[in-house]
Amino acid sequence: MNRRNFLASAATIATVTALAAGTQRPGTARAETAAPARPAAMPGWRQFEIVTRVSLLDAPGAAQLWLPLAQTAGGYQTVLETRCQGTGQARVVRDAQYGAEVLKMSWDAGSAGPRSAELVQRVATRDRDGHDPAVPVTLAERRFWTRPTESVQTDGIVRDTAERITAGLDEPRARLRAIYDWVVDHTTRDPETPGCGFGDVRGMLESGRLSGKCADINGLMTGLARAAGFPARDVYGVRVAGSRQFRTLGASGDVSRAQHCRSEVFLEDAGWFPLDPADVRKVMLEQRLALDSAGIRALRETLFGSWEMNWVGYNSATDIILPGAMGNQKPNFAFLMYPCAFTANGQPDCLDPVHFRYGIEAREIAV
Repeated sequence: MNRRNFLASAATIATVTALAAGTQRPGTARAETAAPARPAAMPGWRQFEIVTRVSLLDAPGAAQLWLPLAQTAGGYQTVLETRCQGTGQARVVRDAQYGAEVLKMSWDAGSAGPRSAELVQRVATRDRDGHDPAVPVTLAERRFWTRPTESVQTDGIVRDTAERITAGLDEPRARLRAIYDWVVDHTTRDPETPGCGFGDVRGMLESGRLSGKCADINGLMTGLARAAGFPARDVYGVRVAGSRQFRTLGASGDVSRAQHCRSEVFLEDAGWFPLDPADVRKVMLEQRLALDSAGIRALRETLFGSWEMNWVGYNSATDIILPGAMGNQKPNFAFLMYPCAFTANGQPDCLDPVHFRYGIEAREIAV
């Protein structure tokens, strides 16, 4: 993997070069995801350092730690460097469906001493404005990103809702805008929802309770778009800097609880088109603004086609299966946006960084 430089201190990093040279999967990045060779030197690009530190407490016997790795994607984000040190055996793996890169650190049953890891990632980003040159998707990619998954169903009530929203509309962007507006108008943010939510699209529609957080609201956006025939996907990541738009849309320093999921939908004339209806609802709740207020009207327009890149994306692996997971266990949620661990005592709660003992820090690097 020539885009990453892995340095080991107390860990052995086994990079699996066959992964980089292997067959292209529909879910993995193609040529359109290649960022410029020197993004940090070009106008509009920013650099961030993200440091994740994890200690597994009360974890006798065999154990595994899984950490999501930032992706290079879409000409708006590129990974410059990744370093890891820790007390276990570490390697980079990819899940079989999406090709999402994950750092896996393992300890065998006889391992002595502390079980800890530190992951440092340096990433460059630039804002997305929805005007990148459109690169066609292949037929295989179109099928992959319109297919249903366990969490994102596209038949029954999901299909019926999408058809009702887009009835009488033929132009693709108008149909997509109708879905986006429907999601903004009909959902609410629930601050009591655990983490970023669960992203159960069918369950939300069947219950009529269209509330939650970003994985729920943007997951609904993705599911309805797929049901309407658009290739669509969630992108899971973390906020790493303050926002120029609203204070509540930024985070810096300790970002252990700043995970955020976004949505993007493929349009023939625009390529992968960025969306974030969940952040409209987040600002409404936390800034106490009405749906028809000037600030929300403006934000609603902005988030149909742009992402402020004070955020770093990891992957789009909904219903991810971690390769070689102990006991074939799955993460607490249907995505890998938080540190995940499996131990002889079970799976620590990824939403409890105090007792799981992990911290994520982010800072901008002057270039």
